[in-house]
Amino acid sequence: MMKKFKIIVSLLSATMLGLCGASEYYAGKIPDSFYVERGEKLDIASYPVVSVSSSGTARAELLTCPSSQEVNLKLFGIIPIKSVEICRKEAPVLTAGGMPFGIKLLMEGVMVVKLNESGECPAKEAGIRTGDIIRLVNNLPVSSNKEIQEIISGSGGQKLKISVNRSGKEFITCLTPVWSAERNCYIGGMWVRDSTAGIGTMTFLDKSSGMFAGLGHPICDADTGEIVPVSSGKAVPVEITGTVKGRSGIPGELDGCFVSGDCIGDLEINNRCGIFGKLSDKATETCQGEEYKMGFKQEVDTGRAYILCTTGGSTPQRYEIEIERIDYSGDDSTKNMIIRITDENLIEKTGGIVQGMSGSPIIQNEKIVGAVTHVFISDPTRGYGIFAENMSEYTKQGVIE
Repeated sequence: MMKKFKIIVSLLSATMLGLCGASEYYAGKIPDSFYVERGEKLDIASYPVVSVSSSGTARAELLTCPSSQEVNLKLFGIIPIKSVEICRKEAPVLTAGGMPFGIKLLMEGVMVVKLNESGECPAKEAGIRTGDIIRLVNNLPVSSNKEIQEIISGSGGQKLKISVNRSGKEFITCLTPVWSAERNCYIGGMWVRDSTAGIGTMTFLDKSSGMFAGLGHPICDADTGEIVPVSSGKAVPVEITGTVKGRSGIPGELDGCFVSGDCIGDLEINNRCGIFGKLSDKATETCQGEEYKMGFKQEVDTGRAYILCTTGGSTPQRYEIEIERIDYSGDDSTKNMIIRITDENLIEKTGGIVQGMSGSPIIQNEKIVGAVTHVFISDPTRGYGIFAENMSEYTKQGVIE
């Protein structure tokens, strides 16, 4: 009898240890705050074993006042996991995108993309690095490659005061141009870029503000990898003319051309969650996408979903996917889920996810829950997606980055 009792105690102890370990696992995976619709309770779709209990006297699901509340999460309703904050808000109604658009960006200043490594380099001696943004020269704003070339070549070799932004921090340095016999002018020993262009996919339009979201990841400089700071930019119509099919080790891409005519909107923000701008009144009126409520991050679940994207012309089509994994805890806000293309028609056309498809909205349970962001180079049928919630923050009325 004693032997059986010891076995039972050992089993119970092992079970408790396992539950405590599971509790710590979920505590690390679950974020510290959630948005929840008024009148609804917090349910974490991908973690059905986690339940919620209010830490106050009122039940969490009955709180409808515009406020936040701390609630306790428990494993199987028994083992404490952590306390999280829930904020009550209405999920926005968004117009689904999936259509391509052209991107024309002018930078805030000019970006240093290369330094002279084979000879004298005044820029390097001044402490300038690739990826730096030069905004002012001798207190005069510069916004183009041509402007900074003219200032340096006409300097007569005199020291120039340079205002530089590096990773969001400003500093002042002095650059002394040197004479180049080969080019017959003074040079700074650096190459700069003032603009960039490309093709992406629109994720959604928030008609309440007129703001749209696209890409789901930042536009970065091809040489430096740095996020391109936006001075001004235009969204223009695009027509997809063909597809380069992706395969293992070689990403594919959508081929397209800018369509002549008026721009469809102004680009205002380029950050870690995508590109954001204001559509023109005409483009807003003619936007024919279907309207969906946005799904908050805890509503996204593994399993079947679909994306909207355009692989020919300018009209998006629906293609089936599988959401394989959801990650709330990752530091990269553009890689919240792993998705896999399951639609044979799309695989036949493109091989899976290709460049230019970034921003394609992900629809699950008739809600916009995210957007495609990256492709796995080793397997073009799989890639990453971002939560729509992360992108929606930048399409509110009067938003400031």
